Amino acid sequence: MSRSEKVSFEGSTGELLSGIIDVPEGPVRGWGVFSHGFTLGKDSPSASRMCKALADTGIGMLRFDNLGLGESAGHWSEGSFSHKVADTVKAAEYMRTQGKAISLLVGHSFGGAAVLSAARQIPELDAVATVGAPFSPKHVAHVFDAALDKILSEGSAEVDLGGKRVEIRKHFVEDLEHADLTDCIRQLHKPLMVMHSPTDNTVGIENASTIFQTARHPRNFVSLEGSDHLLTGKGQAARAARIISAWADQYLDAAQSPQ
Repeated sequence: MSRSEKVSFEGSTGELLSGIIDVPEGPVRGWGVFSHGFTLGKDSPSASRMCKALADTGIGMLRFDNLGLGESAGHWSEGSFSHKVADTVKAAEYMRTQGKAISLLVGHSFGGAAVLSAARQIPELDAVATVGAPFSPKHVAHVFDAALDKILSEGSAEVDLGGKRVEIRKHFVEDLEHADLTDCIRQLHKPLMVMHSPTDNTVGIENASTIFQTARHPRNFVSLEGSDHLLTGKGQAARAARIISAWADQYLDAAQSPQ
């Protein structure tokens, strides 16, 4: 079994971000960073279960709350996709300072888009895995479509996201408009694992097809048959983690071997 250590580090806006490192009890095969979905946080089932399962296979993982979420400081409404990407890079930098330079980036949903964008800014990285990720970050805008006109005309609007009231500001929408992952994926130059459920009703399976087709080899696709978007079903997150662990093995071994 793994153990969990609470940590904090400075994000791209200067605010303190709260994280947890799930540390393997036995030999460490490698270290990674996990980027959570839209407003989900580090303690969401997908984040906590996947990271703990990866740690149980020897891959230590840092999961953290983005700006203004969970135990992190700041206001979520002041963030953006660009901030999420920058904070993912900051998380990797933090791990480097702790002597735990990362080999693996894992991103779920909106976080999957973030890791695709952040990857080329992390030189020590060896592999990237996405789970239920959108090809375009602005895919997330569908959840606040009804408020879009108000956001653009008045500068912000409160929207209900799964029972959670959050403020969406104009700069967030504009930042999404400018976010294009095509070059990030094409120029990744890292092994990529794309995982997606064919019955995902939140982010359609066609997103996985486009990411996969845009990427260059080495690339892999695994269908998470029977899983929902949030991986809340029994064993779904752990199964995804085990697949990532097995796939990443060859790259982690290369990363851990003496130069």
